[in-house]
Amino acid sequence: MNTKLVMTSSAILMYAAGIILSFAPDLILQVLDLNTDQISLFLMQIVGALYFGFGMLNWMNKGRPIGGIYNRPVAIANLSHFMIAGLALLKGLLSNPALPAFIWALGILYIGFGIAFGLILIRHPPAD
Repeated sequence: MNTKLVMTSSAILMYAAGIILSFAPDLILQVLDLNTDQISLFLMQIVGALYFGFGMLNWMNKGRPIGGIYNRPVAIANLSHFMIAGLALLKGLLSNPALPAFIWALGILYIGFGIAFGLILIRHPPAD
């Protein structure tokens, strides 16, 4: 598995989410048809900062060996994030199939990244 591709693409996804949530939380809340009070805006910006930081972690580790015993904390953090969020999205989508198509796409993307990081975690990195 090409770990550099997985790390780079997940970093770009997280960068994009972090920037959008940090600088346009009101637009995201409106698209999701949620209340745009001050606490919701504040929490969306905090989540944006978390995504941006996670994206930075993945970007800085994209060229390093990852898998098996190498960079195990990075692999476990990514696996945890993507699988927990992916399963939560899947549960929400199965209970409410009328959710918008971008939520479905996001759920599929998250489950895909979760599986990829699970495989990265249990496999040794390819030899150079």
